[in-house]
Amino acid sequence: MTAVQSFDVAILGAGLAGRLSAWQLVRAGARVALIERGGPDGSGSAAHVAAAMLAPLAESAIAERRIVDLGMASVDLWRTWIGELPEPVFFQEDGTLVVWHARDRSEVSLFTGRMRAVAPPDLVQQRLRALDGEGVGQIEPALAGRFPQGLLLQGEGQLDNRGALHALLSCAVTEGLHCVWEAGDIDADALPALGIRAGVVLDCRGLGARAAWTNASVGGETSLPGLRGLRGEVVRVHAPDVKLHRPVRLLHPRYPIYIAPKPNDLYVIGATELESEDESPMSVRSALELLSAAHSLHPAFGEARVLELNVQRRPTRPDHLPAIRVDQQARVVRVNGLYRHGWLIAPAVTEAACAVVRAMLGGDPAAHAVPAALRWPGMIEAVQERGTAMLSAGAGAGSGLLH
Repeated sequence: MTAVQSFDVAILGAGLAGRLSAWQLVRAGARVALIERGGPDGSGSAAHVAAAMLAPLAESAIAERRIVDLGMASVDLWRTWIGELPEPVFFQEDGTLVVWHARDRSEVSLFTGRMRAVAPPDLVQQRLRALDGEGVGQIEPALAGRFPQGLLLQGEGQLDNRGALHALLSCAVTEGLHCVWEAGDIDADALPALGIRAGVVLDCRGLGARAAWTNASVGGETSLPGLRGLRGEVVRVHAPDVKLHRPVRLLHPRYPIYIAPKPNDLYVIGATELESEDESPMSVRSALELLSAAHSLHPAFGEARVLELNVQRRPTRPDHLPAIRVDQQARVVRVNGLYRHGWLIAPAVTEAACAVVRAMLGGDPAAHAVPAALRWPGMIEAVQERGTAMLSAGAGAGSGLLH
């Protein structure tokens, strides 16, 4: 018989949202169990293959205002949190360079027009800087003479996704996080079989929680929207002959292409976006488009070594916005729908989710409306799920020493 261990919080899923939440909660004094269907390297998550760019202004050209606001708040959090991790993680805020080929110059007005329509005007005024060819060469000498114009989005940044995933987990474990790996497909009802009792379950499974996002209701009437996966493809190469110093976005008529330099001459090139649940290996067409784009940016990419051709599905809601659902009766909080913006918005989203969890542990009867969560109106929904087993209150309500 499996011995039962009691925790304040059980977190389902050890992707980016799960690790960020675990790190925040254990540092606040909670007893936390992190349960993951795969292993500790995080290779099953979309966060593991992403470029981890922190570019709220650039994303405003294809996203909603809420993503920009969440992104700005999250970049501030990343700046603080990276410095609090016990091991170094590559993090920079040297801006994003946007360039284009002559045949795609019509994309520039579309890009800047959408940006000005969505992003706060003061943000655009402070960060958007037009460059001539000389200016492009000054900030990226490797691109000197290759592009007669460009845009610099000042203050934007990036980090090392895999280094951050490792550091967050390592720090949380040091603080007392209990981990269960290779647990298979799990949900809140499966925790007793794993010997875990929790006061609150925080579900960060992404697409693994699809079923839970189709059977909830608001006020007992309105059916809430579901969740789907959007296929994204990313290439990782080693290119020691290319010396870029910041992420570069190449305007493209079908989807935004980025080339993000990482430590040790690594580059992440992405990303396609396909309305598909297919998880099969990358197609030749996608590989050619991404690699050809990199080669068109700088011919030295022609000698780069292809290390990985990655495919992942991004958990996406119909409105392409993140959501937090709170079932106070079942004591379950669910975070999902980070779409292509995971690294950009996860700190602010998980900060709000953890505020809800702490309120539930403290016995707040309206945990979904805690003040810290209200800074993002509409993101948090109170729901009552059908078929969710009640969790043992003995493990949690009021028992966590949170601060």
